[in-house]
Amino acid sequence: MHAPSELAAFRLRHTLRVRWAEVDPQNIVFNGHYLSYFDIGITEYWRAIGLPYPEGIAGTGGDLFAVRSVINYHASARYDEFIDICARAAKLGNSSMTFEMAIFRDGERLVSGEMVYVNADPETKKSRPLPEKLRKAIEAWEAGKAVA
Repeated sequence: MHAPSELAAFRLRHTLRVRWAEVDPQNIVFNGHYLSYFDIGITEYWRAIGLPYPEGIAGTGGDLFAVRSVINYHASARYDEFIDICARAAKLGNSSMTFEMAIFRDGERLVSGEMVYVNADPETKKSRPLPEKLRKAIEAWEAGKAVA
């Protein structure tokens, strides 16, 4: 069991019950599903900051592309357990952002990881600065402020 403060480090926490289709013959979540869980966490993060994807960044001339995923497995989730998918913006660069990801069960960290996204022109795929409204929304959320 990990310290409760680990879970508290994440303002975005989305609870999900592990579904039958997500477990393998060992009755544990198949490793590839954790990336889907990370995607769910990022989707809920956009909603939480008031900029649901894709309409939240529409009209900015850019789009977000995943360029890096890292997963560290510590323990396994099983069928019908509740898990907490957590995400926080750990770093904002000029055109990129890094999310720290974690999945917990009853406060125990099962999985940790990182997702890196780059804002780029959808046609040319050349990086562009993060939209200011996105940067401000993330900074406000991570500072614990209310978002519109």
